[in-house]
Amino acid sequence: MQSVQFEAPGTVDEAVALLAGATGDTRILAGGTDLLVQLRAHMINPGLIIDIKKIDETRSLTKNADGSYTIGAAYAGAEATERDDITKDWPGVVEGWDLIGSTQIQGRASLGGNLCNASPAADSVPAMIVAGMTANIAGPKGRRTIPVQDVPVSPGKTSLGKGEFIVSFNLPGRPKGGGDAYLRLIPRTEMDIAVVGCGVALVLDDSGTVTSAKVSLGAVSAKVLVVDAAAKAIIGTKLDDDALAKLDAACQAAAKPINDKRGTIEYRTKIAGVLARRAVKIAAERAGS
Repeated sequence: MQSVQFEAPGTVDEAVALLAGATGDTRILAGGTDLLVQLRAHMINPGLIIDIKKIDETRSLTKNADGSYTIGAAYAGAEATERDDITKDWPGVVEGWDLIGSTQIQGRASLGGNLCNASPAADSVPAMIVAGMTANIAGPKGRRTIPVQDVPVSPGKTSLGKGEFIVSFNLPGRPKGGGDAYLRLIPRTEMDIAVVGCGVALVLDDSGTVTSAKVSLGAVSAKVLVVDAAAKAIIGTKLDDDALAKLDAACQAAAKPINDKRGTIEYRTKIAGVLARRAVKIAAERAGS
């Protein structure tokens, strides 16, 4: 096993320069909750690890004047759960974030790390996608911003180019009449990978009719899915039984899971619809509050 060089730059530019100049496998350390496990299991053997936690932009969470949020890529889930603002505005985003590992792990677990690990079962990603979050990426050619859903490409792979890393995320302000939720099913009470995960965000008008919606499923495909047909099934409805049945069917039709030790294809497909129904009801209740 080769020796590993460790760097902890204090600025974005320094981190980009290190990444751009590196040869061989290079990894970013945000929370480290996936990276350290992979290192100890000898799943990876990087020549360079770059810790981004000393970069101020990666370690802050700011609510902006327009109600939106800027969230550092290395900001920890445990820190977010202690804030009254984001937990009230976007409880689903915080729920997904707060489900990454145990209590100890949540003290380090970051949105940047969870997203860039590119696991189809990542808990934070479905909730981030339905909330309309975008990622601010820095690299040798400058900065760019893309939707969160465009970052993972396949298990373990992202769309980030050489020398690029995620600095922060943009989370829109909560819309009037808006609500969100994230649910998952796991074999144990905690510290396990989702059999299925589901994120929902929607907006209700004064009559309780759904005017917009987004539904996302995790752990049922090679990457987190956006299920447009599920959203269309409930838009324009008051979430009656017929609408929820169509939502359920759309999620089951979109799901393309695999058989593994956590569940069969048939079971996971069925659960995708069940979780969607439940998550929609929770999001609607929050939208009406």
